Amino acid sequence: MPDLPSPQDATEAALFSECWDAVLSYADLCTAGSSAAAELAREAFAEGIRELRAAESGSVRGTGRRSSRLPRVPLLLTAVRTTAAAWEKDGQGHKLDPELRLWLHSDEAARYTGPPLERPIALRGLRDLQQADAELLWLAEAEALPLPLVARRLGLDPATTADELAQVSRLFRDRCHRNHLDSPMDAECRSYARLLDAVTRSPAADTPEDLSRHLATCRQCAEAAACLRLNTGTLPGALAGGVIGWGGLAYLERRRRAAEVRLGAGNPDGPDADHDDPARGRDRKARVVRHGPMAAAVLVSLLALAVSLMPFGDGGDSGTPAADNDRGGPVAAPAPSLPPVGTAPSGSAGPDPSSPSPPGAAPSRTARPSRTADPTPEPDPEPQGTSSGAAKTPGADPPAACQVDYDVLNQWPEGYQAAVTVTTRHTLDGWRVAFTVPEGHRVTHMWDASVHQTGGRVTATAADYNAAVAAGGHLSFGFLTARQGSDTRAYDFTLNGRVCEVA
Repeated sequence: MPDLPSPQDATEAALFSECWDAVLSYADLCTAGSSAAAELAREAFAEGIRELRAAESGSVRGTGRRSSRLPRVPLLLTAVRTTAAAWEKDGQGHKLDPELRLWLHSDEAARYTGPPLERPIALRGLRDLQQADAELLWLAEAEALPLPLVARRLGLDPATTADELAQVSRLFRDRCHRNHLDSPMDAECRSYARLLDAVTRSPAADTPEDLSRHLATCRQCAEAAACLRLNTGTLPGALAGGVIGWGGLAYLERRRRAAEVRLGAGNPDGPDADHDDPARGRDRKARVVRHGPMAAAVLVSLLALAVSLMPFGDGGDSGTPAADNDRGGPVAAPAPSLPPVGTAPSGSAGPDPSSPSPPGAAPSRTARPSRTADPTPEPDPEPQGTSSGAAKTPGADPPAACQVDYDVLNQWPEGYQAAVTVTTRHTLDGWRVAFTVPEGHRVTHMWDASVHQTGGRVTATAADYNAAVAAGGHLSFGFLTARQGSDTRAYDFTLNGRVCEVA
């Protein structure tokens, strides 16, 4: 296993401390075991630091010239992805996550090494920013760090950081719009490009129906739309998905949970926070608006966990609900411990179980559920997890394993958009929801789950980041369907092979 490079000075030691947990978190998503995650993280971190040193030693400081390299954290994360690709090429692919191995051989992966004008728009837009602006945008949006902490890391004035972030976001939007227009596209995409720009400039503007249909079928324009909409919460996902590639959204979820840990610990702004800073109140309100949906989701999960721990008088031994699975929670805590300047990282003492993992330590992982990217929909497997085991009353029908809320959110003559929310009675560490759509209907796209369809039977399988669900908790996903006729029904829902009740 390669050793981490030793920090050259105090500034680089601080950089190591800030970036290591992000690299380890993404390496854990990319690998099939904790030891492989530590090995991949160390190798990628060493390669990324060498690239950073070379770029900084060769740059001309103070000239105002725009650098084409990525900010530090995403540069190190892309080093994880490229190192994983090298493992696959060198016959070490068995150490990697099976879904990542499939992705590495796909056309999607080829976009990151192909012609520059065909690379993801978010990646090109971030490279086009000044280095300091790109750092600010990534730390605030993708890493979800509080603005006062971002200001201290970058040497900014905390009182003006929020305004600077808004300006940088608009600048990033303009760069992405220009890159979208510069991309090779067909006549239909080009005809919608300027309309997309006009619609996304106004938060109150309604999206025309024909543009909505186009975005549902064109990946390139949909990626551009995510970068151009600054007030709808799509920017973090656009950054993570466009810059990192595979596992970007799962990584984003981990970093947001890590940020919530910081806030929950009562130390959102770091150890040297000035509690009398008048800008802090404004920033805290901004964080509430930006992270409110995530905080609500965490609260619902905690309430569901508490309910699952309460005795129900079943007389059966109920297991402890599963902890966050290895792909759902932060791998490293916010402030990992790294060796001081001049010491070798591999010589540090063993970490406290309650403290963040230092370089070289394997991330804490739980057992990973076995799932496939393209499952056979029928028959569905028996449900995973534990149940109360209550005695069945003679002559009484067993209660449904779940309750389904099925909503059609939008529709047009050739298709419709729907959302499914399932409330489960059992703790799950992996799930499949199967349902039937009318004859001639075809699910063209699904989010928050992978999809397999045979005839009219559709199976949605959990994504890596939402596979664990507490008893009484919810799972959800959405999809787009091409249809024949006007029917939008979905019926015969099952969860892991057990019949569900439709609300």
